[in-house]
Amino acid sequence: MVPVSDKSALEQLLLRDRAVTLIALLTASLLAWAYLWFGAGMDAPSMSMPNMSMPNMAMPMASAWTPSYFAVMLAMWGIMMAAMMLPSAAPMILLFATIERRRGGASPLAATAIFAAAYVVVWTCFSVTAVFLQWQLDRLTMLSPKMVATSALLSAIALIAIGVYQFTPWKQACLRHCRSPLEFITWHWSHGPFGMGLRHGLYCVGCCWMLMLLLFVGGVMNLLWVALIAAFILAEKTMPRGDWLSYGAGAALIGWGGWSVYAQMRL
Repeated sequence: MVPVSDKSALEQLLLRDRAVTLIALLTASLLAWAYLWFGAGMDAPSMSMPNMSMPNMAMPMASAWTPSYFAVMLAMWGIMMAAMMLPSAAPMILLFATIERRRGGASPLAATAIFAAAYVVVWTCFSVTAVFLQWQLDRLTMLSPKMVATSALLSAIALIAIGVYQFTPWKQACLRHCRSPLEFITWHWSHGPFGMGLRHGLYCVGCCWMLMLLLFVGGVMNLLWVALIAAFILAEKTMPRGDWLSYGAGAALIGWGGWSVYAQMRL
């Protein structure tokens, strides 16, 4: 039996680790959102806020895609993914920190930082793909200066495809992993902090990558749209019966896209 004094000390350490981890996650998320709000000049006209757009963040013509501009876009996407995904990853990261402390790891906070860093690495890799897609859409003149798809038909097809993906076994399997932190950690503990962070990131990408295509429908530079998608992802992963929320959103997206196709055909 663990002495009362030892149990009390362990509980204090657990509370400290969770507090430090939570503060770090909140700080990282807030800094990322601050960058999107102020630094990237996200455009959100529907929010009725003045000065929400910066001229130097206007979408360039395809010929302006220099390596430096590609790097700027990659930084913007990487920070945007961190802002959107870290809040929904918080339950997993906090549970990892708790278990790492309970098992007597040499440096629980360092292990937790490695786990979170690996998770961010996966979404940074996804950001590279997103920037390539943005580049190609721009090259084909299929993006507006506000990074919105210029083809209503393309947007409608994207909505239907995203909605259909919500019902696929792959989407639901990845969502189950994201919604069950304890089960995930139980099955993947042997891979170590970095390997576990990578695997959790991959499951999250598998769960959410199609939802990120909504950014090209509502506007990559639209902060309100970004916030709505992030809020849905958080709810889908943390609310009771999040799978039904996923199905409901899928049905709504299919209906929205189908109506848009119908409207285009009547023009």
